[in-house]
Amino acid sequence: VQLVESGGGLVQAGGSLRLSCAASGLTFSTYVMGWFRQAPGKEREFVASIHWSGGLTYYADSVKGRFTISRDNAKNTVYLQMNSLRPEDTAVYYCAAQRNSDHNSPWTYWGQGTQVTVSS
Repeated sequence: VQLVESGGGLVQAGGSLRLSCAASGLTFSTYVMGWFRQAPGKEREFVASIHWSGGLTYYADSVKGRFTISRDNAKNTVYLQMNSLRPEDTAVYYCAAQRNSDHNSPWTYWGQGTQVTVSS
């Protein structure tokens, strides 16, 4: 199984970025997909998740109303649209996959991460 993130970069506060995660080696439509992030010196934290058909989504309070998770099962890809970015959003963003619908349960597969840096 491979999860490959892309789309990270440097952006000014208030700007936008769209992250993508391409999955291979798994039956994508049967997996819940999620995004996590880890800032320097901090623990990795949940950002958002989306269920198999895309009908259910969950967000961390810190990103609600600014970030949108979506998926394209035909392309085996999950996205994270990030708007109104803040310096505190700076982190390495990771894509993850699991079969369990509870985003608090352990995630099975992880990507390598993509760096997002928001300048003030």
